[in-house]
Amino acid sequence: MALSNLSLSSLPNAPVARKQPHTLTTHKKIRIDDYYWMRDDERTDPAMLAHLAAENDYCEQQLAPIQSFQKQLFEELKGRIVKDDNTFPVKDGQYWYHSEVRGDDEYSRHYRSRQMDAADKQLLLDVNILAEGFEFYELGEVAISPNEQLLAYSEDTDGRRIYTVKFKVIDNDDLLEDVLENTEGQIVWANDNKTVFYVKKDLKTLLGYQVYRHVLGTKQAHDVLVYEEQDRSFFMGLGKSRDEGLIIIDLATTETNDTWVLDADQPQGVFTQLLPREEGHEFDVDKLGDTFYIVTNWQAKNFRLMTANTSTIADKTQWLEHTPHRDSVLLEGVELFDDFLVLTEREQGQTRFVVINKQQQRMTLEFDDPCYYAAIAMNPEHDTHVARIYYSSLTTPGSLFEVDLNNGDKTLLKQQQVLGSFDPQNYASERLMVTARDGIKVPVSLVYRKDSFAKNGTNPLFQYGYGAYGITIDPSFSSTSLSLLDRGFVYAIAHVRGSEMLGRDWYEQGKKQHKQNSFNDFIDVTKALVEQGYGAQDKVFASGGSAGGLLMGAVVNQAPALYLGIGCHVPFLDVLTTMLDESIPLTTNEYDEWGNPNDPAYYDVIAQYSPYDNITAQAYPHILVTTGLHDSQVQYWEPMKWVAKMREYKTDDNILVFKTDMDAGHGGASGRFKSLEEKALEMAFFISLIDF
Repeated sequence: MALSNLSLSSLPNAPVARKQPHTLTTHKKIRIDDYYWMRDDERTDPAMLAHLAAENDYCEQQLAPIQSFQKQLFEELKGRIVKDDNTFPVKDGQYWYHSEVRGDDEYSRHYRSRQMDAADKQLLLDVNILAEGFEFYELGEVAISPNEQLLAYSEDTDGRRIYTVKFKVIDNDDLLEDVLENTEGQIVWANDNKTVFYVKKDLKTLLGYQVYRHVLGTKQAHDVLVYEEQDRSFFMGLGKSRDEGLIIIDLATTETNDTWVLDADQPQGVFTQLLPREEGHEFDVDKLGDTFYIVTNWQAKNFRLMTANTSTIADKTQWLEHTPHRDSVLLEGVELFDDFLVLTEREQGQTRFVVINKQQQRMTLEFDDPCYYAAIAMNPEHDTHVARIYYSSLTTPGSLFEVDLNNGDKTLLKQQQVLGSFDPQNYASERLMVTARDGIKVPVSLVYRKDSFAKNGTNPLFQYGYGAYGITIDPSFSSTSLSLLDRGFVYAIAHVRGSEMLGRDWYEQGKKQHKQNSFNDFIDVTKALVEQGYGAQDKVFASGGSAGGLLMGAVVNQAPALYLGIGCHVPFLDVLTTMLDESIPLTTNEYDEWGNPNDPAYYDVIAQYSPYDNITAQAYPHILVTTGLHDSQVQYWEPMKWVAKMREYKTDDNILVFKTDMDAGHGGASGRFKSLEEKALEMAFFISLIDF
């Protein structure tokens, strides 16, 4: 029986949240928030926890009819995964590094060896052992000391992305006494093999804002603060230059970058600013030998590549242009080798690589699929004439290629193995351009199984979107989506404004005062796919997470009749209240994305679409909402409040269920199999809403 046909009289009553009016006044405008009480920063309030438990119980009871189907789907998803697998070894220094998973292990084991065939492999970390006793475990960064004798690793055990750093001697497996707590997870070694740098978090806002220097053998309390960022709208990261000569502090807002550097051979020195901070100047800089390479938007909206040396890097007017700006091409990055540069470019939504040798001869590497994802893979060594590239499409499993930079010849090193009856020839992908209501053409990537697709408006349609921060959701292979495709679904990715699919302007037209474009694009893509026969009008589903959850929340307010079912995961739904509260983690970093509602103009813009503030008395689709209690990016109370208010206002009898993982954070469950349970839940929810 389809879930949508179940009699409500046979189902338990939905939890009814306590209403406790809370007045919010901004710019002399008053909002009454009946569910403001649900926020508890400490996550210990008994009433809040009891309500989440009641929602979890209700979700389990409501979806009990599909429990066996969910388990079937879980086994189906799990059955496509190779239990014994390994990454292809990569050389870094004297060793080849790889990881392995075995049997039903949730996590990897990390190894190194002197030879690529791993005949003499040495165990570095067994993450399965590290994760023992924790409901959630995430290994952050693994960093080997320059002399290759010591290993530093970071771990998060509650999902809030607050990492603890530990150190071990590789040869005897002994843990050092040094432990660094409350960090961002990055560890950068100085070249003396005894000094490391790390970013410390503000435990209230969860922003990394301080860089500390730690010397092995000393207590963390004695670590030296070497940099503190006063402007809390910046994200902070640490790295090392390509030639290992500089330790780099990267600072970034959505619209501005800043970089500070330190000689890696002089860890007791002082970080210096590479060039003056300039609002609106976005750039990424790396160094190899005597040359700095700068990907910059200075007089170049879609970025260009410039070069400089030590004496000219601080003055951008002295930079030399290497690759000019082009209106139709987005320059996304550069990988440096001794004798080559590899540019990553995007034109009309498609990624390509341009290899440039020392004679400035250019060679383009492209792929044949109508839509795909490709990226520079891990290339630790710069003294080489080969580069590794990762490639995937909606019909091609993830593939690691080695490319000869002299001639472009590609060698397949490893391709994701999909167990079962998967045959790529059974599936087809397309790239469409859908005309939105304002005449702008929106890219859509889609895939379907050939023998079950008729393009006559009978297929179920699953549409995914994100559309924020300039993040582009490229079309890549997912073995889990086969469970939908093999049941006749068409899977579509709507590349709405807010990403950088069509360049920097595409992003700018989907943020701040233009955010409504993201929602319009998604809705207009749905309408067009139905009109063109790709999906059945009464069998359309949509899903999104985080900022994509905001997309879902806005779409169901504005066009609920288009969708039968919605998946809304770790969703950002209470935009106005969150963006007015600088104590909430990451708020100040988001002003460049959504606008600062302390400005009346942006208050009005956000108020027009904020999903929580725009719930009305109307019929809504069937909705599945998921979150993690320890989510550090979108707080649990946003979906919790939204569901409570939705229950109060919606006029339909459709299913609305809310599941909170009491152990997870923003990334959901940890482990390679446990995370499949969440995917199986959404698929079972969607599939069971229709009869085949």
